[in-house]
Amino acid sequence: AHFAITELGAALRRDDDGAARAVVLTIGGDWQWRAWQHFHRSLETGEPGLAAATGQRLFDYLACHPDEGDLFNEAMVGMYRGVWPAIVDACDFAPFQSVADVGGGTGLLLAEILSAHPHLSGALYELPATVPRARHLIDSRGLSGRCTIVAGDFFIEVSSGHDAYVLAHVLHDWGDAEALSILRNCRKADPGGRLFIVETILPPGDAPHRGKLLDLVMLTVTGGKERTEDEFSALLAAADFRLDRIVQTAVEQNVIEATAV
Repeated sequence: AHFAITELGAALRRDDDGAARAVVLTIGGDWQWRAWQHFHRSLETGEPGLAAATGQRLFDYLACHPDEGDLFNEAMVGMYRGVWPAIVDACDFAPFQSVADVGGGTGLLLAEILSAHPHLSGALYELPATVPRARHLIDSRGLSGRCTIVAGDFFIEVSSGHDAYVLAHVLHDWGDAEALSILRNCRKADPGGRLFIVETILPPGDAPHRGKLLDLVMLTVTGGKERTEDEFSALLAAADFRLDRIVQTAVEQNVIEATAV
């Protein structure tokens, strides 16, 4: 008998470029399911089940468990690798000179933006634990001459000096008070800047939508939430932004474009 790995099985190899292995190990990981053991408590209190299971919120937990943190960062690459080109196609970054990706993970989206717009410079703003992976990715794309990587905490401040800011899958990790803090720090960083928010927008009412399942994941794992258009509009207004338009991309993701007022 002869045995060989199939194309589907090969996607789970450690060295496969698609990061499917990391996605499976992250979604099926012990800490993930320990969070779901406290799902009912999350429904009752609004607090993440992960905090009840581990005593820590998600990003604090990952910082204290670097192996899990590395898997998580790699999983985000695997989950969103196919999304970022569609985001770049949907957004017009041509009028800008410098774009900052706030909470941009390992920098894959920023790399796509800079590759599509050679005139742009960029800055990636991330927690210190993620910086080495981000630097490796930016270097591997040959973009280090046009991109700075800044270690920091967006609850304290956001790097200034850019005319466009991106928040991709950041706000849904947090409740309204935390999301408002992030938005206000973006507003403070550049009072005249433009903001691009990449998120799933929930339809109102009881209409079925994949984002509503993701809403339960955010509640249980991160303590965050998915939001409707009205909820985003109210958050932006509270941070002195005006919601200009919402773009539907080719990959069931929305881009909310906003301007500081």
